[in-house]
Amino acid sequence: MTDMKPRVGALLGEFNFAVADRADTITVGQPKDRWTMLFVYRGRHCPRCKRFLNKLNAVLPDWAEAMDVVVVSADTKDKALADKAEFGWEFDLCHGLTETQMRALGLYVSEPLDDAETTGLFAEPGAFAFRPNGELMLVDISNGPAARPDLEELLDGMKFNIAKNRPVRGTA
Repeated sequence: MTDMKPRVGALLGEFNFAVADRADTITVGQPKDRWTMLFVYRGRHCPRCKRFLNKLNAVLPDWAEAMDVVVVSADTKDKALADKAEFGWEFDLCHGLTETQMRALGLYVSEPLDDAETTGLFAEPGAFAFRPNGELMLVDISNGPAARPDLEELLDGMKFNIAKNRPVRGTA
């Protein structure tokens, strides 16, 4: 179970993720010149994640125009590379999300049902928008694979938030 919700409007600190197909890392939550959307997926074992990420890849140019997109799971590098090769995803696919990072993001954490699913703890889906100053602006988390944001609606809403410099909501 998640320990607590992430605090929107706050700086959560930096999250460093290893990129599957490059010898570098991506840092989310630090000041930079663009907004960032972080999508957390369950891992290679999840067919619903594949459908969602295939949809994301299809609209990636629209997303990339508005903000940086980073996708991460707790999977190993080999599993992430296998997904990237199989599906041809063009977004930055990261791996090795730690339990500490999962909990800092307020994600629901699950144990595998069996070794065929996966072999360690993994995060349930989440989407996180970070302002250029590193502040967490928007959170969408699920406790299972069936609930995902609509990518078109989410992007439209994010474009509105960016253009109008909307305040963080849900803080009352």
